[in-house]
Amino acid sequence: MKLVLLKLIADAPRHGYDLIREVEGLSGGAYAPSPGVVYPTLSTLDDMGLIEEQKSEGAKKRFAVTAEGQAILTENTAVVDGLFARLAAVGAESERTDGAPIRRAMGNLRQVLQHRLMREDVNEDTLHEVAALLDEAAQKIERLK
Repeated sequence: MKLVLLKLIADAPRHGYDLIREVEGLSGGAYAPSPGVVYPTLSTLDDMGLIEEQKSEGAKKRFAVTAEGQAILTENTAVVDGLFARLAAVGAESERTDGAPIRRAMGNLRQVLQHRLMREDVNEDTLHEVAALLDEAAQKIERLK
């Protein structure tokens, strides 16, 4: 996380919240680091002399990279490139596997199951029929090419 945040700050001075949103964007929304990860990492980078606080309006601290921070990035170019490639891969995987139509359909299924199974006339036969339908759908999805 240190190198990712350092690179993002080197690209443009940023606030902690900006960094969280930028990482989330790079991962296609699949990963957003928590403030409990970002802010201590910023403190560490600052203590190491790799970033420094810039004057900014309001209470938000905005950080810029130092010469030492830029040197670390230069020394670790391949590692940094690999980290950003991994974030992009996570985003691409998320896009393939967590598309809006699938989320919508899964939500519909959950609602129907809750509604149907909460009725008073549900018996063991109904539960077995529902389970069989779900198993059948799972098998059909598994066989898709």
